[in-house]
Amino acid sequence: MITLTARLSPSALDTRRGVVRLHPEVLDALGLRAWDAVRLTGARVSAALAAAGENPPGVVLVDDVTLSNLGVVEGSEIVVAPVSVTPARSITVAGSRLATTSLTSETLRLALTGKVLTVGDAVSLLPQDLAPPPGADVSLARRQLSHAIGMTWTNELITVTSSDPAGPVAVQPSSVVTWRSAVAAEPAPPPPAVVQHEALPIADLVGHREQARTLSEWLELMFRQPELLTKLGASPRLAALISGPEGVGKATLVRAVAASVDAAVVEVHAPSIAVLEAGATAKRLSDAIASVSDSPTVLLINDIEALVPASSPPPVATVVLDMLRAAVSLPHLALVVTSARAEAIDPRLRTPDLVDRELTLPLPDGATRCSLLRVLLRDVPLESEVDFGAIADRTPGFVAADLVALRREAAVRAALRQRAVDSPRVSQEDLAGALNTVRPISMSTSDNLNTGGLTLDDVGGMADVKQALTEAALWPLRYPDSFARLGVAPPRGVLLYGPPGCGKTFLIRALAGTGQLNVLSVKGAELMDKFVGESERAVRELFRRAADAAPALVFLDEVDALAPRRGQSADSGVADRVVAALLTELDGVEPLRDVIVLGATNRPELIDPALLRPGRLERLVYVPPPDASARGEILRAAARNTPLAPGVSLDALAEELDGYSAADCAALVREAALTAMRESLEAAEVSAEHLAKARETVRPSLDPAQLASLAAYAASR
Repeated sequence: MITLTARLSPSALDTRRGVVRLHPEVLDALGLRAWDAVRLTGARVSAALAAAGENPPGVVLVDDVTLSNLGVVEGSEIVVAPVSVTPARSITVAGSRLATTSLTSETLRLALTGKVLTVGDAVSLLPQDLAPPPGADVSLARRQLSHAIGMTWTNELITVTSSDPAGPVAVQPSSVVTWRSAVAAEPAPPPPAVVQHEALPIADLVGHREQARTLSEWLELMFRQPELLTKLGASPRLAALISGPEGVGKATLVRAVAASVDAAVVEVHAPSIAVLEAGATAKRLSDAIASVSDSPTVLLINDIEALVPASSPPPVATVVLDMLRAAVSLPHLALVVTSARAEAIDPRLRTPDLVDRELTLPLPDGATRCSLLRVLLRDVPLESEVDFGAIADRTPGFVAADLVALRREAAVRAALRQRAVDSPRVSQEDLAGALNTVRPISMSTSDNLNTGGLTLDDVGGMADVKQALTEAALWPLRYPDSFARLGVAPPRGVLLYGPPGCGKTFLIRALAGTGQLNVLSVKGAELMDKFVGESERAVRELFRRAADAAPALVFLDEVDALAPRRGQSADSGVADRVVAALLTELDGVEPLRDVIVLGATNRPELIDPALLRPGRLERLVYVPPPDASARGEILRAAARNTPLAPGVSLDALAEELDGYSAADCAALVREAALTAMRESLEAAEVSAEHLAKARETVRPSLDPAQLASLAAYAASR
């Protein structure tokens, strides 16, 4: 068995088909072939088919239904092991709509054929069509499901209530599939017992010891000295909110502190019960509260915003709030809720009669990450050259959960590298290699910019531009003490402007690679939404994620589309509200820390002037078109892997490419290589004739009028 990090599969082909993706080397290490069955162990046990994927060795790709069946969230550890599966003689399932449709047991069997099922699992009706077993008729199943249920059949989930034999089973053409009514189908959820997580000693809560001390004092007063609170006019109750970035260790803190004061923990994962029907949600929470004994107990509700969201709270939220209000009045019960997005919680939860205390866990800085690595790797056999400080410096924005994932990825790499070694050890190379695949939780979405290993040293020419970017973006993050010593605030943001194709995005990637920074890249138009409030919410969410990933760069490409001059658009005021939200984030009440904002545009005159005043995008850096020397360096970089004939002079060619942008120069080399291939697929080099012919196709794209306008704008600043 191997412990891996669960991540949602990005492929729609795998969605809800009962398939997980493992790295081929992990399949080999487990002795599995593609489409063998595996047992998955999280908070609960499930089973699935395993297929090879392109994911990192330390990651298993799963879908949302599998996560729910395991009772875990994305980023959690799950244990993957081979499992023997027997053919099912019979399967009984339940679903809220089965009894009201014309669905037959034969159609159900066709939908489930080839899937590995475990009692208690939720299962999609989507057929397993990635590797259909003998006897499967996927096309017939789809037609019959659509006819019986309608267009929404792909969204339907059913629950496996029993199987013969017990254990993981596979549905075969001979299996008998039946269903129960909706009432009988809903198995009574097991009462949430005291969660037996291993509690860490408080000494291991690196970076959070002060918060642990505060929470410990609160619990000690409530559980050990309630009469003291009563004498002083305070009720002996505790309801607290612990907020902080996802994966920073909020639940771990609560478990550790509860263990230190000899209190039990009843833990509820809010997203898992929030997806249930309203009555089932209330019942599950009621069972959790009812399981509290007369001994000191902490009721821990993780990700509370899923139960009581601020935006369009469901009717059951009112019932949940009433239940929690009654729970905090119980003796020997303390309520602790956690959230990574405190602003998304219904304000009714944070009233004086309910959750009236708050603690915030900060993002770990470099020194804290180094200490965390020492704690996490103290029981791991390491090579002598492992440098915790070097790894900490390369993990900006990493929280405790990310470093756990890093440890696991490094261990998998070390295990695959040393299969025949009696005393395997994790090396600096394993940890550094793991950094290539493990990304911070805050950077797990698709809008982060991949630097590709670039640094500013890889950018030819543009010395003034590189120096300006270094001073404005890297110095505030590298030398904050110098700014403090001189009593000045560092620049908040930088605007790069220049003609299209001249390397503005390339410069941002190189800058991020030099500073080893996380980069969130958003094109201006991507934040626009026709629904009132959604664009502003997207701006707030972007900067919240940047703060969680700090030190970070927020790169606003095509910023003129995001922040045009106010009062001149015909979009019902959407652009004006987005500009206001952006200005608020840049210099609002809560200042940005370790976050630099960079905008890029080729139309700087269209940007709202308020965005360019000091304290916002105050440094304007002109990225001019490349001169002959720069064009020569660009051509050499573009032709680094292209064999050139002896007579080719890139410097001479560069002198002739007046009006060509950096992108044009790269396109010219690419077109010349294609020209050589058109002459002969066996071509081994690119000649001057090929380059000359490519110039007939790749023409200069720089507009002289636009260049003159941008030069005049630069001269006026």
